[in-house]
Amino acid sequence: MRFLMIIAVVLLSACSTSYPNQAITGQDFPSVTGQTLEKESMALPDDLQGKMSLLLIGYKQDSQFDIDRWLIGLDMTQTQVAVYEVPTIQGLFPRMFSPLINNGMRAGIPKPLWKGVVTIYKDGDQVQAFTGNENPNNTRVVLLNEQGKVIYFYDQGFSVDALNQLRALL
Repeated sequence: MRFLMIIAVVLLSACSTSYPNQAITGQDFPSVTGQTLEKESMALPDDLQGKMSLLLIGYKQDSQFDIDRWLIGLDMTQTQVAVYEVPTIQGLFPRMFSPLINNGMRAGIPKPLWKGVVTIYKDGDQVQAFTGNENPNNTRVVLLNEQGKVIYFYDQGFSVDALNQLRALL
């Protein structure tokens, strides 16, 4: 089993394309599809229409540390916005291993939170090209307005100043 995991890690890391970081504020978020950890299909941003939504997009497992800091900051400041964690993984091999990856996430995330975790596989390249994926450990913090337009974007790692800027838009 350990050998298979090593092979999977090598294959998963060999498939990634590097995209330069982008300034996306003011742009429409691309139409992509994913699946929640509850195994429900979700179309972004279409399924979020009519409400402001915050996407915490992660490109690597190590992004979870930054995502958690954002979640703690949002909770501590009692920020009222719909929040979605969006693990976004590009390439054919991750799609082949998606059940294994998703089960690993389910094991580490409490079940009541599964509906707010939307994993993007098929459209992973599209999202990563849209935001850029340099410094992939940093969360891509994307605040969408009611029509799916990006009104706030931050990709420099958690900071209190960035959190306050986000909160000022809510």
